[in-house]
Amino acid sequence: MAKITETLLLEKGSPKTNKLEQIKTLNLSRLGLKPQDLPVRLLSQLRSLERLDLSGNKLEELPKNLELPALCYLDLSDNQLEDVTTLESLSSLEELKMEDNLYITVSDNYKLMVLLPKLRIHNGKDVSTTANHLRYVYIENLRTRIIAVWEKNFSLPDPITAEKLSTLKKNFVNIARQQVRYGPSSVSDFTKWKVEIIAKEYLRSLTEPKGEPETKGSPDTKENYDESTSTKRKQTALVDASISLTPRKKPRSDLPVSPAEASPRKSSLSCQLPTPSQTSTIRMSPRKISRPPATPTRGQVRVETQGRGSKVQPSKQEDEAQIQRNNRTDRQRDADLLSSMKSCSKTQPVCLKPLHVLQCHSKQDSSEDFSTQLWACAFQPLPDSTGAGGGSRLVATCGGDSLCVIDCETGMVMKKYKVPGEEFFSLSWSTVLMSRGGGASAQHCSIVAAGGKRGLVKLIHPRNNVAYGEFRASRKALSVLRFNHHQGNFLFTGSYDKKIVMWDIGGVDSNYNYKVVQLLVLESSTTPLHICLPPTSPSSNLLTACEDGLHCYNTVLGTNNTTKRTKEMEITFPIYKKEDKDHDYHTVDGLSFLTDDIVASKNYMHCSIYLWSWSRTKAQRPDKKDRTVCAVVLAELQWANTEIPYLALNTCPGRAYIVCGDDKGRLWTYHVSNLQKNSLHTGKPILPTEVLEWLTPVRKDHGQLEGPSINSVAMDPELNFLVALSDKNMVIVWKREESS
Repeated sequence: MAKITETLLLEKGSPKTNKLEQIKTLNLSRLGLKPQDLPVRLLSQLRSLERLDLSGNKLEELPKNLELPALCYLDLSDNQLEDVTTLESLSSLEELKMEDNLYITVSDNYKLMVLLPKLRIHNGKDVSTTANHLRYVYIENLRTRIIAVWEKNFSLPDPITAEKLSTLKKNFVNIARQQVRYGPSSVSDFTKWKVEIIAKEYLRSLTEPKGEPETKGSPDTKENYDESTSTKRKQTALVDASISLTPRKKPRSDLPVSPAEASPRKSSLSCQLPTPSQTSTIRMSPRKISRPPATPTRGQVRVETQGRGSKVQPSKQEDEAQIQRNNRTDRQRDADLLSSMKSCSKTQPVCLKPLHVLQCHSKQDSSEDFSTQLWACAFQPLPDSTGAGGGSRLVATCGGDSLCVIDCETGMVMKKYKVPGEEFFSLSWSTVLMSRGGGASAQHCSIVAAGGKRGLVKLIHPRNNVAYGEFRASRKALSVLRFNHHQGNFLFTGSYDKKIVMWDIGGVDSNYNYKVVQLLVLESSTTPLHICLPPTSPSSNLLTACEDGLHCYNTVLGTNNTTKRTKEMEITFPIYKKEDKDHDYHTVDGLSFLTDDIVASKNYMHCSIYLWSWSRTKAQRPDKKDRTVCAVVLAELQWANTEIPYLALNTCPGRAYIVCGDDKGRLWTYHVSNLQKNSLHTGKPILPTEVLEWLTPVRKDHGQLEGPSINSVAMDPELNFLVALSDKNMVIVWKREESS
């Protein structure tokens, strides 16, 4: 009789349910299980299983092809394990216990770190740094040595036959295993195992055509790994203050490091909200004003010129064929947009009402400070598996020399961190593992990374009120920070030295010990303003909005690419065709994904927001000369006509919302699933769902405040709250009002 049955799994699992796919924790310890007692087909139904205890059994290996996509914790201690390679299918595993397995060697532990890409905690210890060194540095060195063996001793047969290829493969692998020596002798078994795998992959790459037609943007030659920044220090141009294209986030000289100060439950300074009659919203777009004056010129004038020679008139048949192609393109665009919005079609427009106006970033807590500019805000990720934390009610905001964590419901400033001499420009939340030692399993903790003009990244654990670390990411100011939420210890930093750097910040232990490793440097031509990771490929591609356009990078680690890379392609927009010597629309100052495929982006000086398809844009072959592809635009949303740059938009995928502030304190909101199909054919930008007017809060003894520029907005996943940051030291919190 089978030891593992559906009845047993339901009995041993939690929460209590009658469906295997709903079980999240399962204890199968001390049941005397052997490999043949684990039915793969039955266990693979545990699609939501996060924690599995198989300790105290008689397992020599796990069954092959066991797929548990949500499993992040596995206890295999006190077994008889001999082979660890069968764990490769458990790709989501973050913590693994394997004590008291007599036959497990150091080489086996190294194999686990390579086979399990997300493994961070092994036998209660944080191994993130060691694991990433193996995955990206150690293996790259092996690959370099293997290629050298091939080039010295081997070449492809001519002609290539199956028999000759089989003999070549056998000889190449054997010679590579014998000649490639790297690392300590205690892990020689691991080295030979990995050399064999890489040698076979390399030979396959030489004999089989690549499936991807796209070319990589990074050079083929290997560069030396360099943790220092580039010596090229072109100073950011300081243009006359009357020209609004100049970044307002100006890098300044470095100041000495000062410890962060924490002041929990710091009371905020509030402005008096207007009466309800003053907070009415409008449901139409404001009247368009005249076109703003000319913008500064770029280095090169972009003018559409007519080709020389006689003009060839198309025939009637060509005209009809072109019309049919255009009609098919329009139909395809409509179908793509509508199909992409199906997942959001059940959502309804929301009604937002103002709740709080806070002055929590004031210099010396002065209520007279209406000059500190606030730059970035983001909601804490939803509560982790422990159920702790304030969840989506907590928002982090930064500006001036402080970072605040605010409870949106109460308007209380729960935590406040001040760094004298700093000016924070960006922040990002993530979840990392905290190892606790003593046999206790690791726990998830939400952290915030923040940075600004000093080029330092601050690492903060708000729940415990600890600013536990900092590291220098650049010698110039940081413009943007973004975590990879699919691998929470990977952080991207963009800076005014025209670089984007990928860091592994690892996890922390109970004493907040941590280690930071630089993994990758992406070279940019101008300052990066925003960073987005495509939801479907967050570890492969990176989009960055810059002063000179929207660029795409390949961020795959562990391949035969250099640790310094240039852009893979540039994504262009239709508005570029209207550029001339007086108008430049290349600055992309807003970027966010609305769905897995639809991207919302905004070009400076363009009074529309583009919605475009990431997958269809990326599928195009870049121009060989300048590596450009044109964005496959699905729709345009009407927005404000303004000269002010860096007014960032944001999205709420769960509610199908896009929100962007303007220079008059208004919030333009778009419920995208509410767009009508016939509105796509008009060729005109689609009007906003609602424009939330500036609140005109009353300043004591000084009357009403004029509308400021809204630099940044954020929404929680359910759009219960909307937070807007202004350039006049005000945090404005809006709350969704439930319809009766």
